Amino acid sequence: MDMTSPTNLLDLDPLQLVKYCGELGEKPFRAKQLQRWIHQFGVSDFGEMTDLAKSLRSKLADNAIIAAPAVISDHISTDGTRKWLLDVGQGNAVETVFIPEENRGTLCISTQAGCAVNCLFCSTGKQGFNRNLTVGEIIGQLWMAEFALRASKGIPSGVKGERQISNVVLMGMGEPLLNFDASVGALKLMLDDNAYGLSRRRVTVSTSGVVPMIDRLSQECPVALAVSLHASNDALRDRLVPMNRKHTLADLMAACRRYLEHAPRDFITFEYCMLEDVNDSDAHARELVSLVKNKTNPVSCKFNLIPFNPYPASGLRRSSPARVQAFAQILIDAGIVTTTRKTRGEDIDAACGQLAGEVQDRTNVLGRMAKMKEYQPGSGMKTFTIREERA
Repeated sequence: MDMTSPTNLLDLDPLQLVKYCGELGEKPFRAKQLQRWIHQFGVSDFGEMTDLAKSLRSKLADNAIIAAPAVISDHISTDGTRKWLLDVGQGNAVETVFIPEENRGTLCISTQAGCAVNCLFCSTGKQGFNRNLTVGEIIGQLWMAEFALRASKGIPSGVKGERQISNVVLMGMGEPLLNFDASVGALKLMLDDNAYGLSRRRVTVSTSGVVPMIDRLSQECPVALAVSLHASNDALRDRLVPMNRKHTLADLMAACRRYLEHAPRDFITFEYCMLEDVNDSDAHARELVSLVKNKTNPVSCKFNLIPFNPYPASGLRRSSPARVQAFAQILIDAGIVTTTRKTRGEDIDAACGQLAGEVQDRTNVLGRMAKMKEYQPGSGMKTFTIREERA
């Protein structure tokens, strides 16, 4: 164990914390006590952990810290949505969003500073990519938000108050499965009964379709899975979601079927951003039906249709409510559960696809996007601009 710099205990998943306590000469049960103090009581001062031996508290004070990313800004929408901008160092900041609803509170967590996938309709990808977040920076978002929300209701740290966050989605900035180890380390803490004790059904990983990592997630930490689909055929998805150039729709559907063998839910959620004159026609809806209700290999799923949230220079428009309703009806008539996501936090740029933060891009995405292309989606449709995507 490196004693030259303090260990951030937020970086340690349950097994790693047991190992760390062993290196301090302590029994494994001390790790469970520590987890409860940190993740259930929100205590960051070892001196307040009163059921730990004084000798252990002294060793921890000398060798460890509990540090989440610092809050740069904290905004609350008119609809109650709350967005934090968090400092993750070296000029990078990520965003975390809490969405309150009548029967649950959902936290949307970031896993990378920026994103290398560069989906056409997402403002995060246009910033480029800097680095993966650590376990502590990922779980630290939940730790910070849970106890900030408790404090707003007058519940002090050190008290096991009522849980404010009932659901977590890894759906913020970044592609979780391209930061697999850290994302899974954070997931294990979310699920552990001595930490947050969330059900696997209430924790969701959203992916653009990293097929090998979907398979790995099914073996190491199967939670609910959401797939950013957004297109009904490979030609269109190649343009909207560049990940498709590596893992085609056929590969992705096969991975979803394999995942369902281990998933806590009996369906995959397909996210579909509705873009006017791009992917929202009746023909696209019928293609989706054929894709997921394949007679030989159907995929048990539901669709979540997402109103596009415009950002500067996207060159894209939101589908009209009437078009979204007609599109949804085709899916519903085919027996597919289909919902339309309610836009939340739009006035504070906290809606889906709007999270941007601040990223020191090391991928030169703006330079690569400087060369513009014109793409004609189909006969009679308005031409829109597509920026050059990474291969």
